[in-house]
Amino acid sequence: MTATVIYQGDLRCECTHLQSGSIIETDAPTDNRGKGERFSPTDTVCVALATCVITTMGIRAQDMGISLKGTKIEVTKHMKSEPRRIGQIDVILNLPGQHISEHDKSLLEKIGHACPVARSLHPELTMNIQFIWQE
Repeated sequence: MTATVIYQGDLRCECTHLQSGSIIETDAPTDNRGKGERFSPTDTVCVALATCVITTMGIRAQDMGISLKGTKIEVTKHMKSEPRRIGQIDVILNLPGQHISEHDKSLLEKIGHACPVARSLHPELTMNIQFIWQE
């Protein structure tokens, strides 16, 4: 088992990662009867995509002797209705690009696009992943 989830009532869940014991809470968003005081379940999907992209890139970057530390990622979720679902996720990665060759940047971007979360999401979902290498 990976995690446990306890429904707290009032559209809030407490999720516990069993290996580490770390806890996250979710709330329904304000536009769907929630308080919006925590990440919504759909927010966590979008953040999962962003963190998976940088994590898979970071694994390969470590093997290449490249540090991606300090990368800032902006995530924007676009919802659709009927049925209510995520229609588009925009992920903008602002990466440190000093002393990284164009070849290595291209390789890391390809790895980011192929992360496990991206491969797991529905094919109708639009994923706009943009890499901005800071010089």
